[in-house]
Amino acid sequence: MAASPSTARAINDRHALRLLQDEGPLTAAQLKTLTGLSRPTVADLVERLRGSGLVHVVGEAGAERRGPNAKLYGIVADRAHLAALDVRTHSVSVTVADLLGATLAEASAPVGEDGGTGPAVEKAVTLLERTAKEAGADRLHTLTVGAPGLVDPAGGELRDSAKLPAWHRRLVAVLQERLPARVLVENETNLAAVAELRAGAARDREDFVLLWLGQGVGAAVVLGGRLRRGASGGAGEIGFLPVPGTSGLPSATGCDGGFHELACLAAVEALALDHGLDPASALASGHGPFLDALARRLALGAAAVASVLDPGCVVLAGDTGHRGGAALAARVEAELALLSPLRTEVRATALGDTAVLRGALLVSRDAAQDELFP
Repeated sequence: MAASPSTARAINDRHALRLLQDEGPLTAAQLKTLTGLSRPTVADLVERLRGSGLVHVVGEAGAERRGPNAKLYGIVADRAHLAALDVRTHSVSVTVADLLGATLAEASAPVGEDGGTGPAVEKAVTLLERTAKEAGADRLHTLTVGAPGLVDPAGGELRDSAKLPAWHRRLVAVLQERLPARVLVENETNLAAVAELRAGAARDREDFVLLWLGQGVGAAVVLGGRLRRGASGGAGEIGFLPVPGTSGLPSATGCDGGFHELACLAAVEALALDHGLDPASALASGHGPFLDALARRLALGAAAVASVLDPGCVVLAGDTGHRGGAALAARVEAELALLSPLRTEVRATALGDTAVLRGALLVSRDAAQDELFP
């Protein structure tokens, strides 16, 4: 069944907008070539998009004759302002950007519950509002919050957890009350995986697993180029994975005894001390015995992932993955080859500490464009 004229126009408009987003400003002639549409159809869609406030003239193509086809058209970047908030246990970081994802302002601040949940929430919200004002964003269109913990895939809410700071859960509700914006929330590990998929270490892969190695331990699963969250949003809760070498078994109420016990930041620091190293610099020291011992631990979790999912690639992220870099990734890959018959490449994060914010900003941009683009 042929598409209706209105449906066809919407498809053509969205195609043109995606080209302008990916390729930058284009002339009508270039849009005609890239879309395969007729000259009159391109002229109509350009005027339609200009009338909607999504596209404007940004200049002229120097090599072409002057005239309608010489004008360069681009997306109106300030048509919507976006924000990303990375919520950690003791801090928050925020980035405000335009519709094309260009950063306009960013800031970070320590946040704790010493003064109570209310003041902690207020400090985080104030930081966001101040940064948005600095960026010239009178009104945010979409904000994505990245936080540790499970996110309900049905309602998109941060699920209650005994080990999650109370201000984390309250923060999302306050943001939704105070901001005239769409507020989304996503697990920090999932956001890091989105960023690595589209702009980082896994941009040439459709299948991979990201291991988040920080104060907490988690994983994000990407198969067929899509993030997989699981039935309850818990796909990748690898900290609960039973592994050898721990004090016991994990339980429904705690991951002590699971892979978390071997791979969390506190465990890595303790391992460094066992090797006579300063925990703050051990990962960058190049100390072979320490890195080998850590790689053997990390390979246990990676082997479980490889055996079940066969992703072909594992990305080491979080503080340990970032600071360990290529040297640690190579050792984990070698250890993994001894534990699994499945060939699995191990890579270090390419985005480091910025991965969560980058992923959150990508999610905000996608959500805003889905709503604004016809």
